[in-house]
Amino acid sequence: MLLGRIAAKKIILLLNKSIKNPQTSLTYRNNFTLLTSVVLSAQCTDTNVNNVTKDIYKKYYKPEHFVKLGKLKIRNLIKRIGLFNNKAKNLYLLSKIIVREHKGKIPNNFDELIRLPGVGRKTANVVLNAAFNQPTIAVDTHVFRVSNRVGLSNGKNPEQVEKDLLKILPPNHLSKAHHLILLHGRYICKARNPVCKQCNISKICLYENKNYE
Repeated sequence: MLLGRIAAKKIILLLNKSIKNPQTSLTYRNNFTLLTSVVLSAQCTDTNVNNVTKDIYKKYYKPEHFVKLGKLKIRNLIKRIGLFNNKAKNLYLLSKIIVREHKGKIPNNFDELIRLPGVGRKTANVVLNAAFNQPTIAVDTHVFRVSNRVGLSNGKNPEQVEKDLLKILPPNHLSKAHHLILLHGRYICKARNPVCKQCNISKICLYENKNYE
């Protein structure tokens, strides 16, 4: 059983009341550094990414900078981040493509973004939402979990959940919906021991194993 459009809208409105200033917790300087931070955040906390990039972005904040650095120097700069070898390679290659094919500008459409090395659906949707204010839904582990728990989706993979959310959520709320659901999952609807007594959508939520202790 899934919730209807009216209940879905109510969930977003309630979350918007309880979550102040819903936006990415990644710290970035421009659209390029937003993209690089989201790429770096795969299997890594936003806090760790911010701690590493705060010094990097003081000097290197354009794709041209990363091309000039090269893979080895990028790797040394991000070596405190998990999977740094592969991420350094992707950051170098995507920077080259952005300089060569997009005149140093981050593309503002989904198909061109996912052509970039290291950029999948989630990363592309985050960039489109945060940088270009497009009504996209990026499905990470928190959005996936909350959507299935509360009854917004019964999708078995992120792409299915994304499609369900795009259908059920009001278009004018999509720009905030990703961050609202993500932050709710991060701090309230946790994977283990959800804090249901602090949840302002618990009466609507369809999750059977609520925790009110």
